Amino acid sequence: MKKSLITLFISFALLLNCSVVDELTKFDLEYQTSYSVPSSTLLNTPFDFQTPDMTTESESTFENNDTRKDLIESIKLKTIKLTIETPEDGNFNFLKEIHIYINAEDVEEIEIANAFDLENIGATTLELEVTDEELKEFIKKDSFNLRVQTVTDETINETHDITIDTKFRVDAKILGV
Repeated sequence: MKKSLITLFISFALLLNCSVVDELTKFDLEYQTSYSVPSSTLLNTPFDFQTPDMTTESESTFENNDTRKDLIESIKLKTIKLTIETPEDGNFNFLKEIHIYINAEDVEEIEIANAFDLENIGATTLELEVTDEELKEFIKKDSFNLRVQTVTDETINETHDITIDTKFRVDAKILGV
């Protein structure tokens, strides 16, 4: 009985240490960009907007986290939040649905987040549902950009400037581990 209790304790300690080490190999990358939605009178028509290129600075970021590009096991989008910056009284009531795609040189574009059947609640921030896509090939590039596709269900009388905050979860092998 005593021997099996010790074996159980050792097994539990090893399992706990493995999960602690596994968490040490993960870190977050945050990027921010923006785009503008011009005033419009068209409804239920998809509109596409490209964001400016976002420099990843992945080499230095990976180095700061004791890893390299070739040691990255996985990168997935953790969260994405849109915030209306102007007009001050603006909100997302004009949106019916939204899709966000990621682009990078020599990598095929994929959808990374979306929202459907948006309620008119006067929100100035919007958190989207993220897809479970593998994104390491995009983030390992020097830069990437986002394509935003929206469908509106209300007209807007003035341009809406929107900030996109993204957080990516990186799982990497740590140098020397």
